[in-house]
Amino acid sequence: MASRIAIIGAGPSGLAVLRAFESARQKGAEVPEMICYEKQSNWGGLWNYTWRTGLDEFGEPVHGSMYRYLWSNGPKECLEFADYSFEEHFGRPIPSYPPRAVLHDYIAGRVEKSGVRKYVKFNHAVRDVAYDAATDTFSVTVTDLVAGTRRTDVFDYVFVANGHFSTPNVPYFEGIDRFLGRVMHAHDFRCADEFAGKHVLMIGSSYSAEDIGTQCHKYGAKKITFSYRTRPMAFAWPEGFEEKPLLTRVDGSTCHFQDGSSVDDVDAIIFCTGYLNHYPFLPDELKLRTKTRLYPPNLYKGIFWLQNQKLMYIGAQDQYYTFNMFDSQAWYARDVVLGRLALPAQAEQEADAASWLESEEALEDPFQAIDFQTDYVRDLLNATDYPRLDVDKVSELFKQWEHHKVEGILTYRNRSYPSTITGVMAPVHHTLWMDALDDSLETFLNQPDQQQAAE
Repeated sequence: MASRIAIIGAGPSGLAVLRAFESARQKGAEVPEMICYEKQSNWGGLWNYTWRTGLDEFGEPVHGSMYRYLWSNGPKECLEFADYSFEEHFGRPIPSYPPRAVLHDYIAGRVEKSGVRKYVKFNHAVRDVAYDAATDTFSVTVTDLVAGTRRTDVFDYVFVANGHFSTPNVPYFEGIDRFLGRVMHAHDFRCADEFAGKHVLMIGSSYSAEDIGTQCHKYGAKKITFSYRTRPMAFAWPEGFEEKPLLTRVDGSTCHFQDGSSVDDVDAIIFCTGYLNHYPFLPDELKLRTKTRLYPPNLYKGIFWLQNQKLMYIGAQDQYYTFNMFDSQAWYARDVVLGRLALPAQAEQEADAASWLESEEALEDPFQAIDFQTDYVRDLLNATDYPRLDVDKVSELFKQWEHHKVEGILTYRNRSYPSTITGVMAPVHHTLWMDALDDSLETFLNQPDQQQAAE
């Protein structure tokens, strides 16, 4: 059995690994020594909100891309842990779309309860990972950011769980360097109030653009213009929203688009252009190189690096499923490390990964993508002792969510769904989302006991 494992990152993916091994330990299994390195001062990854942008107090790139008023953009019932329900954590059912502080509290609650904080070294940034074929081990070099010291330790396995929504992808457009207003990437967006009364151009047509645009509208932006590369989102936008083809150039405060049209008096441009999978601490032979996609290449089961299966990636996929998918990966990887599951021959691993990639490339719409990731999670769960998760019910909720967004992009967060773990219907939130300007944990949870669940 391996003696030591290193986990890079204490966000939801890294915490899933800690929880998986601790679950086995609590059931009597002998598990390796674990050290989890987290460069932030607390766990939670992206859900650990910071007001900082750019560089942090240690000169490190800020990890967080969360903004102050972020709410879950999918039903909490789709990300619920099978071994720790929302009802268990909060002592009662809560509405289906929590703000970020509530979700961070839930994530932290499970790992606090399981006692894994002792395995985490906070304010420790991983600088280098090197594999030694002669000893079949990894040397992991880290900096203690508080002490300002560096050390190297040796491990038998490495879990890469640092996430991939922190390094911005920022394209260039002619004239943007002379734009007269505010320019930023979604990674640095923090407060929608800043754009009250402003005309904001969002470059992009996916979740960040959609959500930051509606957040700015909610907090008083005058006009929202979206610029899409491939196709418009085509929601039933309220007055004040407009979708345009891709930006071609900027002239002062006027923005020009591929169809020859333009908009004037733009006050701010926000790049909602995605993120780069960025692993600066890994050598080229261990580094995943991929765009954001549902099944990255060179990973068996979406986890094991094909050229060295002792290096594992958790949460490297584009995601419909999130927390419970990370669990499914962590439980599967744990069982390989513990010898409960045997990896097949290299050729079979490569063929399996190629088959998943081929299936992913044939996907034509979001419903097919949901089914694809559902099948992926099911495949992992069926091999482990993870508590039962009804992925078919989760898939059904995802599809309802897609319909509800189409029916009302500003109202879908007012809906309620039943827990796939307990079966209990979530209560209706006491305030409509568009009117819920105070999204603190305390205000959100101030739910009248007599409130009835949604029909």
